[in-house]
Amino acid sequence: MGTKTKDLWVLLETNEDGTAKNVGIELLNPGRRLADKQGGKLVSVVIGCHTDAAVKEAGVHGADQIIVVDGEEFRRYTTDAYTAALAHLLKKHAPTSMLIGATPNGRDLGPRLSCRLGTGLTADCTALDIDEASGNIAWTRPAFGGNLMAVILCPDHRPQLGTVRPGVFKKPDVCEDRAEIIREDFHVPADQIRTTLLETIREASAEIVDLEGADIIVSGGRGVGGAEGFRVIRELADVLGGTVGASRAAVDEGWISHSHQVGQTGKTVGPKLYIACGISGAIQHLAGMSSSDVIVAINKDFDAPIFGIADYGFVGNLFEIVPLLTDEIKKVKA
Repeated sequence: MGTKTKDLWVLLETNEDGTAKNVGIELLNPGRRLADKQGGKLVSVVIGCHTDAAVKEAGVHGADQIIVVDGEEFRRYTTDAYTAALAHLLKKHAPTSMLIGATPNGRDLGPRLSCRLGTGLTADCTALDIDEASGNIAWTRPAFGGNLMAVILCPDHRPQLGTVRPGVFKKPDVCEDRAEIIREDFHVPADQIRTTLLETIREASAEIVDLEGADIIVSGGRGVGGAEGFRVIRELADVLGGTVGASRAAVDEGWISHSHQVGQTGKTVGPKLYIACGISGAIQHLAGMSSSDVIVAINKDFDAPIFGIADYGFVGNLFEIVPLLTDEIKKVKA
Protein backbone atom coordinates (compact mmCIF):
# COMPACT_ATOMS: atom_id res chain seq x y z
CA MET A 1 0.00 0.00 0.00
CA GLY A 2 1.37 3.42 -0.95
CA THR A 3 1.37 6.59 1.13
CA LYS A 4 -0.31 9.95 0.56
CA THR A 5 1.12 11.75 3.58
CA LYS A 6 4.06 11.66 5.99
CA ASP A 7 1.62 11.68 8.90
CA LEU A 8 2.01 9.44 11.93
CA TRP A 9 -1.18 7.98 13.40
CA VAL A 10 -1.87 6.93 16.98
CA LEU A 11 -4.86 4.75 17.81
CA LEU A 12 -6.67 6.11 20.86
CA GLU A 13 -8.51 3.21 22.50
CA THR A 14 -11.77 4.11 24.23
CA ASN A 15 -13.74 2.69 27.13
CA GLU A 16 -17.40 1.76 26.80
CA ASP A 17 -18.40 5.20 28.07
CA GLY A 18 -16.39 6.90 25.32
CA THR A 19 -13.50 8.07 27.49
CA ALA A 20 -9.87 7.55 26.48
CA LYS A 21 -7.64 4.75 27.72
CA ASN A 22 -4.25 5.86 29.02
CA VAL A 23 -2.10 4.05 26.50
CA GLY A 24 -3.38 6.07 23.53
CA ILE A 25 -2.59 9.33 25.31
CA GLU A 26 0.86 8.02 26.28
CA LEU A 27 1.65 7.22 22.64
CA LEU A 28 1.00 10.82 21.61
CA ASN A 29 4.31 11.58 23.37
CA PRO A 30 6.66 9.55 21.12
CA GLY A 31 4.21 10.16 18.28
CA ARG A 32 4.91 13.89 18.43
CA ARG A 33 8.65 13.33 18.18
CA LEU A 34 8.41 10.81 15.34
CA ALA A 35 5.88 12.87 13.38
CA ASP A 36 8.15 15.91 13.56
CA LYS A 37 11.12 13.87 12.34
CA GLN A 38 9.04 12.46 9.47
CA GLY A 39 7.82 15.94 8.53
CA GLY A 40 4.14 15.06 8.94
CA LYS A 41 1.20 15.67 11.28
CA LEU A 42 0.46 13.79 14.48
CA VAL A 43 -2.97 12.25 13.96
CA SER A 44 -5.04 10.61 16.68
CA VAL A 45 -7.62 8.05 15.52
CA VAL A 46 -10.59 7.67 17.87
CA ILE A 47 -12.98 4.76 17.37
CA GLY A 48 -15.84 4.18 19.81
CA CYS A 49 -19.30 5.33 20.86
CA HIS A 50 -20.08 8.85 22.15
CA THR A 51 -16.39 9.69 22.03
CA ASP A 52 -16.41 13.44 22.75
CA ALA A 53 -14.41 13.00 25.97
CA ALA A 54 -11.72 10.98 24.19
CA VAL A 55 -11.57 13.48 21.33
CA LYS A 56 -11.03 16.30 23.83
CA GLU A 57 -8.25 14.34 25.55
CA ALA A 58 -6.44 13.83 22.25
CA GLY A 59 -6.71 17.53 21.45
CA VAL A 60 -5.32 18.83 24.74
CA HIS A 61 -2.44 16.34 24.60
CA GLY A 62 -1.00 17.55 21.33
CA ALA A 63 -2.71 15.87 18.35
CA ASP A 64 -2.63 18.01 15.20
CA GLN A 65 -5.60 16.19 13.71
CA ILE A 66 -8.21 13.81 15.11
CA ILE A 67 -10.08 11.31 12.93
CA VAL A 68 -13.26 10.08 14.59
CA VAL A 69 -15.39 7.02 13.83
CA ASP A 70 -18.38 6.96 16.17
CA GLY A 71 -21.14 4.35 16.27
CA GLU A 72 -22.98 1.96 18.52
CA GLU A 73 -21.22 -1.03 16.93
CA PHE A 74 -17.90 0.37 18.23
CA ARG A 75 -18.98 0.70 21.89
CA ARG A 76 -17.21 -2.55 22.72
CA TYR A 77 -14.16 -3.79 20.88
CA THR A 78 -14.69 -6.49 18.26
CA THR A 79 -12.04 -7.65 15.80
CA ASP A 80 -14.35 -7.44 12.80
CA ALA A 81 -15.70 -3.93 13.38
CA TYR A 82 -12.45 -2.28 14.42
CA THR A 83 -10.39 -3.94 11.68
CA ALA A 84 -12.90 -2.87 9.03
CA ALA A 85 -12.99 0.72 10.28
CA LEU A 86 -9.26 1.15 10.67
CA ALA A 87 -8.41 -0.58 7.38
CA HIS A 88 -10.88 1.75 5.62
CA LEU A 89 -9.27 4.83 7.18
CA LEU A 90 -5.71 3.72 6.43
CA LYS A 91 -6.51 2.97 2.79
CA LYS A 92 -8.30 6.29 2.38
CA HIS A 93 -5.72 8.57 4.04
CA ALA A 94 -2.58 6.41 3.59
CA PRO A 95 -0.27 7.67 6.36
CA THR A 96 3.30 6.42 6.58
CA SER A 97 3.09 4.87 10.05
CA MET A 98 0.83 4.01 12.98
CA LEU A 99 1.25 3.25 16.69
CA ILE A 100 -1.16 0.94 18.53
CA GLY A 101 -1.11 0.15 22.25
CA ALA A 102 0.03 -3.40 23.07
CA THR A 103 -3.13 -4.02 25.10
CA PRO A 104 -5.20 -7.19 24.74
CA ASN A 105 -7.29 -5.39 22.10
CA GLY A 106 -4.27 -3.90 20.35
CA ARG A 107 -2.49 -7.23 20.23
CA ASP A 108 -5.57 -8.71 18.58
CA LEU A 109 -6.10 -5.81 16.16
CA GLY A 110 -2.50 -5.27 15.00
CA PRO A 111 -1.91 -8.65 13.30
CA ARG A 112 -5.34 -8.67 11.65
CA LEU A 113 -4.74 -5.16 10.34
CA SER A 114 -1.27 -5.92 8.99
CA CYS A 115 -2.60 -8.93 7.07
CA ARG A 116 -5.53 -6.92 5.72
CA LEU A 117 -3.15 -4.22 4.42
CA GLY A 118 -0.27 -6.47 3.35
CA THR A 119 2.30 -4.78 5.55
CA GLY A 120 4.54 -5.68 8.47
CA LEU A 121 3.92 -5.39 12.20
CA THR A 122 6.46 -5.05 14.99
CA ALA A 123 4.82 -6.21 18.20
CA ASP A 124 5.34 -5.30 21.85
CA CYS A 125 7.81 -2.46 21.35
CA THR A 126 9.57 -0.77 24.25
CA ALA A 127 11.39 2.04 22.35
CA LEU A 128 10.86 4.03 19.15
CA ASP A 129 13.07 6.21 16.96
CA ILE A 130 13.77 7.14 13.35
CA ASP A 131 16.60 5.33 11.55
CA GLU A 132 18.66 8.18 10.14
CA ALA A 133 20.04 6.20 7.20
CA SER A 134 16.67 5.08 5.80
CA GLY A 135 14.10 7.36 7.42
CA ASN A 136 12.13 4.33 8.59
CA ILE A 137 10.86 3.93 12.13
CA ALA A 138 13.29 1.93 14.25
CA TRP A 139 11.12 -0.30 16.41
CA THR A 140 12.89 -1.78 19.47
CA ARG A 141 11.50 -4.86 21.17
CA PRO A 142 12.75 -7.74 23.36
CA ALA A 143 13.76 -10.85 21.41
CA PHE A 144 14.96 -14.41 22.13
CA GLY A 145 13.08 -14.63 25.40
CA GLY A 146 14.10 -11.13 26.39
CA ASN A 147 17.83 -11.90 26.30
CA LEU A 148 18.50 -9.12 23.80
CA MET A 149 16.79 -6.07 22.33
CA ALA A 150 16.15 -6.16 18.57
CA VAL A 151 15.78 -3.08 16.37
CA ILE A 152 13.40 -3.79 13.48
CA LEU A 153 12.76 -1.77 10.30
CA CYS A 154 9.94 -2.11 7.74
CA PRO A 155 11.52 -0.65 4.58
CA ASP A 156 9.32 -2.00 1.79
CA HIS A 157 5.67 -1.78 2.87
CA ARG A 158 3.38 0.90 4.23
CA PRO A 159 2.01 1.83 6.62
CA GLN A 160 4.64 0.88 9.18
CA LEU A 161 2.70 -0.68 12.05
CA GLY A 162 3.76 -1.41 15.61
CA THR A 163 2.22 -2.15 18.98
CA VAL A 164 3.83 -0.41 21.97
CA ARG A 165 3.61 -1.55 25.58
CA PRO A 166 1.53 0.56 27.96
CA GLY A 167 3.51 2.47 30.57
CA VAL A 168 6.67 2.81 28.46
CA PHE A 169 6.06 6.50 27.76
CA LYS A 170 4.76 9.33 29.91
CA LYS A 171 1.64 11.24 28.94
CA PRO A 172 2.51 14.49 27.15
CA ASP A 173 1.85 17.76 28.93
CA VAL A 174 -1.55 19.39 28.49
CA CYS A 175 -1.52 22.13 25.85
CA GLU A 176 -3.93 24.35 23.94
CA ASP A 177 -6.34 22.32 21.81
CA ARG A 178 -5.77 23.25 18.17
CA ALA A 179 -6.60 19.92 16.60
CA GLU A 180 -8.54 19.66 13.35
CA ILE A 181 -11.38 17.17 13.78
CA ILE A 182 -12.44 14.94 10.87
CA ARG A 183 -15.55 12.84 11.44
CA GLU A 184 -15.81 9.81 9.19
CA ASP A 185 -19.25 8.35 8.53
CA PHE A 186 -18.35 4.66 8.53
CA HIS A 187 -20.48 1.84 9.87
CA VAL A 188 -20.23 -1.94 9.92
CA PRO A 189 -23.40 -3.98 9.34
CA ALA A 190 -24.35 -6.24 12.25
CA ASP A 191 -24.15 -9.39 10.10
CA GLN A 192 -20.45 -8.67 9.43
CA ILE A 193 -19.57 -8.72 13.14
CA ARG A 194 -19.15 -12.36 14.04
CA THR A 195 -18.54 -12.08 17.78
CA THR A 196 -20.62 -10.76 20.65
CA LEU A 197 -19.42 -10.10 24.19
CA LEU A 198 -22.09 -11.62 26.42
CA GLU A 199 -20.56 -11.19 29.86
CA THR A 200 -17.37 -10.07 31.58
CA ILE A 201 -16.30 -12.23 34.51
CA ARG A 202 -13.57 -11.04 36.86
CA GLU A 203 -11.57 -13.84 38.43
CA ALA A 204 -12.61 -13.87 42.07
CA SER A 205 -9.16 -14.64 43.43
CA ALA A 206 -7.30 -12.12 41.31
CA GLU A 207 -5.85 -9.09 43.02
CA ILE A 208 -6.48 -5.69 41.49
CA VAL A 209 -2.97 -4.24 41.22
CA ASP A 210 -2.61 -0.96 39.33
CA LEU A 211 1.11 -1.06 38.57
CA GLU A 212 0.78 0.99 35.39
CA GLY A 213 -0.91 3.86 37.20
CA ALA A 214 1.30 3.81 40.31
CA ASP A 215 3.60 6.74 41.13
CA ILE A 216 5.70 4.65 43.52
CA ILE A 217 6.54 0.96 43.17
CA VAL A 218 8.59 -1.16 45.58
CA SER A 219 9.54 -4.46 43.93
CA GLY A 220 11.03 -7.65 45.30
CA GLY A 221 13.02 -10.27 43.42
CA ARG A 222 14.74 -13.57 44.03
CA GLY A 223 16.69 -11.95 46.85
CA VAL A 224 13.63 -11.76 49.13
CA GLY A 225 14.03 -15.51 49.58
CA GLY A 226 10.37 -16.47 49.83
CA ALA A 227 6.80 -15.27 50.26
CA GLU A 228 7.52 -14.15 53.83
CA GLY A 229 10.31 -11.94 52.49
CA PHE A 230 7.75 -9.70 50.82
CA ARG A 231 6.61 -8.52 54.27
CA VAL A 232 9.37 -5.87 54.41
CA ILE A 233 8.62 -4.91 50.78
CA ARG A 234 4.95 -4.33 51.60
CA GLU A 235 5.82 -2.31 54.72
CA LEU A 236 8.03 0.06 52.71
CA ALA A 237 5.41 0.34 49.97
CA ASP A 238 2.70 1.10 52.55
CA VAL A 239 4.66 3.87 54.27
CA LEU A 240 5.43 5.44 50.87
CA GLY A 241 1.86 5.09 49.64
CA GLY A 242 3.12 2.90 46.82
CA THR A 243 2.35 -0.40 45.12
CA VAL A 244 4.16 -3.73 45.47
CA GLY A 245 5.84 -5.11 42.36
CA ALA A 246 7.89 -8.23 41.70
CA SER A 247 10.34 -9.76 39.28
CA ARG A 248 9.53 -12.80 37.18
CA ALA A 249 11.77 -14.95 39.37
CA ALA A 250 9.68 -14.20 42.46
CA VAL A 251 6.43 -14.85 40.60
CA ASP A 252 7.70 -18.11 39.07
CA GLU A 253 8.62 -19.31 42.56
CA GLY A 254 5.03 -18.71 43.65
CA TRP A 255 5.96 -16.15 46.30
CA ILE A 256 3.57 -13.51 44.90
CA SER A 257 0.85 -13.41 42.24
CA HIS A 258 1.48 -12.60 38.57
CA SER A 259 -0.60 -9.42 38.90
CA HIS A 260 2.45 -7.85 40.62
CA GLN A 261 4.96 -8.82 37.93
CA VAL A 262 7.04 -6.10 36.27
CA GLY A 263 8.99 -6.87 33.11
CA GLN A 264 8.75 -8.26 29.62
CA THR A 265 6.14 -10.86 30.54
CA GLY A 266 4.49 -8.66 33.16
CA LYS A 267 3.62 -4.97 33.25
CA THR A 268 5.66 -2.12 31.79
CA VAL A 269 5.75 0.72 34.28
CA GLY A 270 7.09 4.26 34.50
CA PRO A 271 6.53 5.51 38.06
CA LYS A 272 8.10 8.57 39.65
CA LEU A 273 10.00 6.25 42.03
CA TYR A 274 10.94 2.58 41.53
CA ILE A 275 12.71 0.71 44.33
CA ALA A 276 14.18 -2.65 43.30
CA CYS A 277 14.94 -4.93 46.26
CA GLY A 278 16.90 -8.12 45.68
CA ILE A 279 16.47 -7.83 41.90
CA SER A 280 19.60 -8.52 39.84
CA GLY A 281 18.43 -6.60 36.78
CA ALA A 282 18.00 -9.13 33.98
CA ILE A 283 17.13 -7.53 30.66
CA GLN A 284 13.59 -8.93 30.87
CA HIS A 285 12.99 -6.90 34.04
CA LEU A 286 14.78 -3.77 32.85
CA ALA A 287 12.57 -3.70 29.76
CA GLY A 288 9.58 -3.18 32.04
CA MET A 289 10.82 -0.43 34.38
CA SER A 290 13.79 1.42 32.89
CA SER A 291 11.66 4.47 32.02
CA SER A 292 10.99 5.19 35.73
CA ASP A 293 11.89 8.74 36.77
CA VAL A 294 14.05 7.69 39.75
CA ILE A 295 15.37 4.15 40.30
CA VAL A 296 16.74 2.96 43.63
CA ALA A 297 18.47 -0.44 43.75
CA ILE A 298 19.11 -2.53 46.87
CA ASN A 299 21.24 -5.63 46.28
CA LYS A 300 24.09 -7.40 48.06
CA ASP A 301 25.91 -8.01 44.74
CA PHE A 302 27.98 -4.94 43.87
CA ASP A 303 28.14 -6.08 40.21
CA ALA A 304 24.40 -6.64 39.76
CA PRO A 305 23.22 -5.17 36.40
CA ILE A 306 20.45 -3.23 38.17
CA PHE A 307 23.08 -0.77 39.43
CA GLY A 308 23.88 0.13 35.82
CA ILE A 309 20.56 1.97 35.44
CA ALA A 310 19.94 2.96 39.07
CA ASP A 311 20.05 6.59 40.16
CA TYR A 312 20.80 5.51 43.74
CA GLY A 313 22.16 2.22 45.01
CA PHE A 314 22.51 0.41 48.34
CA VAL A 315 24.92 -2.53 48.42
CA GLY A 316 23.95 -4.80 51.28
CA ASN A 317 21.34 -7.11 52.79
CA LEU A 318 17.85 -5.91 51.87
CA PHE A 319 16.48 -7.25 55.17
CA GLU A 320 18.71 -4.75 56.98
CA ILE A 321 18.41 -1.83 54.57
CA VAL A 322 14.67 -1.87 53.76
CA PRO A 323 13.48 -1.78 57.43
CA LEU A 324 15.92 1.10 58.09
CA LEU A 325 14.48 3.01 55.14
CA THR A 326 10.95 2.31 56.34
CA ASP A 327 11.73 3.57 59.86
CA GLU A 328 13.44 6.73 58.58
CA ILE A 329 10.51 7.55 56.28
CA LYS A 330 8.09 7.06 59.19
CA LYS A 331 10.14 9.52 61.25
CA VAL A 332 10.09 12.11 58.49
CA LYS A 333 6.35 11.72 57.98
CA ALA A 334 5.74 12.01 61.73
